[in-house]
Amino acid sequence: MSEPRISIEPDTRVLVLTGAGASADSGIPTFRDANGLWENHAVEEVASPGGFRRDPRLVWRFYSQRRAGVLGAKPNAGHLALAELEKSLGERFLLVTQNVDGLHRRAGSERILEIHGNLLETKCWSCDRPPFEDHALYEDTLPMCGECDGRGDTGLLRPNIVWFGEMLDPAHLEAIERFMSLPGPLFFVAIGTSGAVWPAAGLVDLARRVGGRTWLVNAEPAENASRFESFIRGRSAEVLPGLFEVR
Repeated sequence: MSEPRISIEPDTRVLVLTGAGASADSGIPTFRDANGLWENHAVEEVASPGGFRRDPRLVWRFYSQRRAGVLGAKPNAGHLALAELEKSLGERFLLVTQNVDGLHRRAGSERILEIHGNLLETKCWSCDRPPFEDHALYEDTLPMCGECDGRGDTGLLRPNIVWFGEMLDPAHLEAIERFMSLPGPLFFVAIGTSGAVWPAAGLVDLARRVGGRTWLVNAEPAENASRFESFIRGRSAEVLPGLFEVR
């Protein structure tokens, strides 16, 4: 039996969504691996504004451990395949990722929207200082902004992550909608997603609404698998290198 292929014609745009499964072969653990717990703390304790207010040291210790893990990881063959696809398609390609590990960028992806933030970036809890690249580990000390007086709160720095209870950047959602509304055929490919986290889980419906064709590439069926036209079962690092054929 031949391997599945997605044939991309010269006028076709490709919108890709990636989730945690896309980084599984790089050794990046997920909350699902530990039943949503970290050192017996529920995810909301270390990934929410309320949790940061209650115990910023705990939150920074959690994210420092995650940073250390990400810094020791490398992009896998799936990341590299998507970066190569972008090189072939240029402006006809857009990558939307729920992952915060930065591995897509390290693989060479540039037309990318990190809708849940980036673990290797830091921003101020209190002021509008732009997020900046930061590989430091704050397991023992709390980092301070130094560019504001702590207006409204403490002036602490925090990870540039979209926490539970926070809204996604509206500019990211607008960019996705603009890309979907451009003329020409649209392919939507979701890779390594749970299909349970919104609004990303609803992108398949938006794609189909504008006449797009849809594929799901997952090691296991996602919660929204029934809304895709095609399901390719397998790990992204194994499937993606041979999946796309650009004509």
